[in-house]
Amino acid sequence: MIDFTWKLFSQTGNIETYLLLKELEKSESTEHNDNLQEKKESTSLNTKS
Repeated sequence: MIDFTWKLFSQTGNIETYLLLKELEKSESTEHNDNLQEKKESTSLNTKS
C-alpha cells in the first residue's frame, strides 16, 4: 500500500496523497514497534518461569 501511495504521489504531486503516505508510514512503524514489544514481553515471561 505504501509503494502504491508513493507512486501515486510522485506522479501527481498531490499533497493529500503525501499526507496519507506519511500516516501509513507512521501506522506501520507503530505496529512494528508494538509487535517488538509483545515479543520482548513474551520472551521475558518465558525466561521467568
